[in-house]
Amino acid sequence: MRSFTYVRATGVDEAIAEVSADPEAAFLAGGTTQVDLMKDEVFRPLRLVDITRLPLREVSGDDDTLIVGALTTMEELAAHDVVARRLPLVRQALLLGASPQLRHMATVGGNLLQRTRCRYFRDPSTACNKRDPGAGCAALDGFHRMHAVLGASSWCVATHASDVAVPLTALGASVRIRGQGAERMVPLTEFYRVPGETPQVENVLEHGEMITHLEIPLLPRGTRSGYLKVRDRASYEFALASVAAALLIDGGTIRAAHLALGGVGTVPWRVPRAEELLRGAAPDREVFAAAAEAALSGAVGLPGNGFKIELGRRAVVRMLSILSEES
Repeated sequence: MRSFTYVRATGVDEAIAEVSADPEAAFLAGGTTQVDLMKDEVFRPLRLVDITRLPLREVSGDDDTLIVGALTTMEELAAHDVVARRLPLVRQALLLGASPQLRHMATVGGNLLQRTRCRYFRDPSTACNKRDPGAGCAALDGFHRMHAVLGASSWCVATHASDVAVPLTALGASVRIRGQGAERMVPLTEFYRVPGETPQVENVLEHGEMITHLEIPLLPRGTRSGYLKVRDRASYEFALASVAAALLIDGGTIRAAHLALGGVGTVPWRVPRAEELLRGAAPDREVFAAAAEAALSGAVGLPGNGFKIELGRRAVVRMLSILSEES
């Protein structure tokens, strides 16, 4: 690990000013991934601004929206009463997303910004356009079993690693972003960037900008929701495919539907076409299969990860079937 300057910020504006003034500076929150990347010489800031003491750890809201401070830990959010009652899909994703030790340290904002687990990104001796633009992508001809089948390009096929970003995307959650003298709200569906020819640009944040809060729409009462994570082992493993879904079923008809995929896309992947097919339909296997086909429409596999397309379809059908049985 390289030497760096450490600064502890006492206010949001101070933290933003510190990072904005130095192109080699970065924010530090839980650091559960960031420190590992620094040890591996993948992430090389010369100045770290510690924001863990900032007043961004509260959870509040009303009957329609939950407002979450970005420094709220994964464990704190998972344990919140409103999340348990109204957002089971978010709670399940948080609990499946990390070990208890990490959940007590990792922040919600940091989880949304975590970097890919692609082994080539994390190994400076290999070619990676995300780490070193223009270097090439070693995963294309290498080991890419865990990589994306949706949103990939010839420049990058790395998947987005966050579990909780998937249900938050399905729900239409937004992040509140603050920079020097300005604040803006961005839906998660517009926050992330597919790689194209610039995989190093992963989201819309400008240097010095900070996520301060999340705004999460609460599901109507009576909605069934869940998060299904398919992985190689049941403990502390990243998704091969995951599905976040919510269905409001009334009178034998799906009145509202939310659906997003993880583990298969370069970003958390919401599927509006599949949601449209579900709304107004009867909750049966034929409808679920059509929604699954729409959800994976346009997916392109490589020799080592093409199985994810069918796996993703089956995961969608399974998750929707579970929710319809509960209704």
